[in-house]
Amino acid sequence: MPQRRLATSLTLAGLALGLLAGTTLPAAAGTLVIPPRPGQIGLSIQGQYGGMLASGGLGDNFAYGPGLAVRLRYRMRYERAIGLSFESQSFDVRSVSHFNDFNGVPIPSDTLIAPETVTLITSGLDFYKLYGTRTNTTRMLSAGFGLAQVHFKLRDGEIEFQPDGFYTSLGAGVEKFVWRSWAWDLSGRYMAVFENGDVNHEFQISLGLVVYASY
Repeated sequence: MPQRRLATSLTLAGLALGLLAGTTLPAAAGTLVIPPRPGQIGLSIQGQYGGMLASGGLGDNFAYGPGLAVRLRYRMRYERAIGLSFESQSFDVRSVSHFNDFNGVPIPSDTLIAPETVTLITSGLDFYKLYGTRTNTTRMLSAGFGLAQVHFKLRDGEIEFQPDGFYTSLGAGVEKFVWRSWAWDLSGRYMAVFENGDVNHEFQISLGLVVYASY
């Protein structure tokens, strides 16, 4: 059932990406769109929703949840870009009877020391290949890597931190410019999170706004 819900979410994300990429900005009086040029920096703020496959240390115990992403993108020549990403995402617990602590000892899920949610915080470097940079809709492919930090909120309200790990990511997205250098920023990503000796697989959908500085 979790895999089916995740597949449905990814299908809807793919349809949204296709619709957004396939539409054109209506010609309206007073509407001015200025696509960014090489050398400009964009700031994107996105809300997101993600889910983990039921594998790995985190994925075995946690499923879905919302998050927030802040991204910086620097437009380069030859339809390329480089950027920084900062994300914070929480995941709710799966319906399991126990968790494992740092030593692999089972912990009953209804005790006060059992995790209630997990928060994944990532910060990293992204590389983009861009398409259609002279149009109102820029399409992009991305790859990235960086630091992953995990902490649990326990049922008794305490916070428990895990050793730092790292992640790699692959993604695709679009920027749909609607006014000057403001655009809708829609993307989907796969992330492999290497944490505490395990590999966790996350899929996420992000939607927000991006604005490029004019100078």
